[in-house]
Amino acid sequence: MVILYTYNGGNYINLKDVDLTKKENIYVNLTNKCPCACTFCLRNTKEMAESNSLWLDREPTVKEVIAEFEKYDLTQFNEIIFCGFGEPLTRVDDILEVAKYLKSISNNPIRVNTNGLADLVHEKETAPLLKGLIDTVSISLNASNAEEYSRITRSKFGIESYDAMLRFAVSCKEYVPNVVLTVVDCIGKEEIAACQAVCDTIGVPLRVRAFE
Repeated sequence: MVILYTYNGGNYINLKDVDLTKKENIYVNLTNKCPCACTFCLRNTKEMAESNSLWLDREPTVKEVIAEFEKYDLTQFNEIIFCGFGEPLTRVDDILEVAKYLKSISNNPIRVNTNGLADLVHEKETAPLLKGLIDTVSISLNASNAEEYSRITRSKFGIESYDAMLRFAVSCKEYVPNVVLTVVDCIGKEEIAACQAVCDTIGVPLRVRAFE
């Protein structure tokens, strides 16, 4: 079971197989669960070697995640990022518990990569829970309007997902130091420009990331 991993050249590498000669971004793999089935998701578009697979036979417990971190000198880490094959904020309470542990022993910045639908998943406002524990929230914007977002993400929550994701992003601005919305570069210049306009409207920066 891969709990901690790094990313290099398109490969997901179990941290136990990494020689930490330089600081690395460390990713935390908590769950396969996700309310979306995005058309571009690795789970739908790419076969992964069994040795590199992030698919979990079961979800690791908080104790197991902390036990993995205890094996390492965290000064060798750069940013710690909750991001795996599933949506990490489906386990928001467990993320908070692990983040509290990390903050108690290190100064590593902590990021969550999310689809921004945690409020719909948990049926409550979740951004306030992140205060003081999460340094960056990176949210997948994916599209410039609700219809295209619904087509791309195939969210189980339907058309309301887009506005919920934007509300989450705005809410996070109040509780998290760094909030960013992202799109993949393959959506085209016109759509990227439209997404930039959405971000400008709500006052959140846009990052265009490479499609893997």
